[in-house]
Amino acid sequence: MADPKGFLNHGREVAKSRPVDVRLKDWNEVYVPGSLLPIISKQASRCMDCGIPFCHNGCPLGNLIPEWNDYAYREDWTAASERLHATNNFPEFTGRLCPAPCESACVLGINQPAVTIKNVEVSIIDKAWDSGDVAPQAPERLSGKTVAVIGSGPAGLAAAQQLTRAGHTVAVYERADRIGGLLRYGIPEFKMEKRHINRRIEQMRAEGTRFRTGIEIGRDLKATDLKKRYDAVVIAAGATTARDLPVPGRELQGIHQAMEYLPLANKVQEGDFVAPPITAEGKHVVVIGGGDTGADCVGTAHRQGAASVTQLEIMPQPGEDRAAHQPWPTFPMLYKVTSAHEEGGERVYSVSTTHFEGDEDGNVQWLHLTEVEFIDGKLTPKPGTERKIPAQLVTLAMGFTGTDRENGLVDQFGLDLDERGNVARDADFQTNVPGVFVAGDAGRGQSLIVWAIAEGRSAARGCDRFLTGASELPAPIRPTDRSLMV
Repeated sequence: MADPKGFLNHGREVAKSRPVDVRLKDWNEVYVPGSLLPIISKQASRCMDCGIPFCHNGCPLGNLIPEWNDYAYREDWTAASERLHATNNFPEFTGRLCPAPCESACVLGINQPAVTIKNVEVSIIDKAWDSGDVAPQAPERLSGKTVAVIGSGPAGLAAAQQLTRAGHTVAVYERADRIGGLLRYGIPEFKMEKRHINRRIEQMRAEGTRFRTGIEIGRDLKATDLKKRYDAVVIAAGATTARDLPVPGRELQGIHQAMEYLPLANKVQEGDFVAPPITAEGKHVVVIGGGDTGADCVGTAHRQGAASVTQLEIMPQPGEDRAAHQPWPTFPMLYKVTSAHEEGGERVYSVSTTHFEGDEDGNVQWLHLTEVEFIDGKLTPKPGTERKIPAQLVTLAMGFTGTDRENGLVDQFGLDLDERGNVARDADFQTNVPGVFVAGDAGRGQSLIVWAIAEGRSAARGCDRFLTGASELPAPIRPTDRSLMV
């Protein structure tokens, strides 16, 4: 703790955003480049000597937050980067995309605004890249063992990097045409520019990791054949089965899952399309789902020139302060205004879609809804509240129900599922099939990027132990641990 009075002398300051009218004209990240560095030392100094740093428990990665806060305060960026990378393979991802449960658990946050942990984190890693502190870490010797990683999202990439550095020969299989999973095609460019993924991929290639794109395990290559080729397999295929909305009119044209809509906008930024096949331009857009994916749809629709954007959420609007049943240091459900919400649109809470109405050509034109309320613990329609709103493009952003069962991966491996429909695993993240491990959303269910990276690292340790009889990789988290309700 470099400044014992830092939290008394400095208030909380966060990254500055570019003006709305400016950022809506491009797809660059919304924050003003370089706006953090002049303030980050003071912000890091607000980290207090709290005795028991609950931020460690709030972070699934167990990030050494007080340590790198101290180095950031002293502007020792090299040491800060080393401490940051000790627990997190990709802090430039989490620093931009994580909802920061660490800040919710910050001891200072009991009665003051919490330390800007996320902003300090991204400042450290951006500075590290700029100064050349992020370099490939090739293994000193090879083990002679081979591992296939299925999926190139944060869990798969973390597992692959850890296993490569342990000396194994690792190949990552991705069914899309580019590496990155939902980081590549599910996260809009304005939240994280894809150059951050690209330079990590180049680092991993230099370390020895191999990448195979355009190959879907289960369809293009049987899981049984993959297992024969490799000594071990790590499944990090995500939970890509989207929750649907089976109401009358669902078959109308113009109603799409969020992960049908968002990737096309990203493909425009990659140069694959001049204009996206599905666009919000000039249309009344309705986004069903009030979470982060829904906000991503809102921001994308704004940039495509939507006539209007309405976001619907079936649950009541959260409060701006912690509810009594979500005390510190748990992760509270609070009313959140993202950069996409700052840009316009309407948010409607406590409503449920009853049906869609289309025109004579089968295109959606109207969405019919009703207000709902909790009665005896169940959401129940409120009589007399039915109405309709214009909807020429509807995106469904209601979450995911589990890993893909249609491509044959689960059945071909012969994997057991848990009671929630996820791939079952033991404390070493190993499935019922010896040598087959699972990490991230495929085993945990839909969750946060920090959990994905943490589970990728833990599955890599279990896999390394299976291959060598021991492991020097970091000790794993418990696969059933759902601490802090995240």
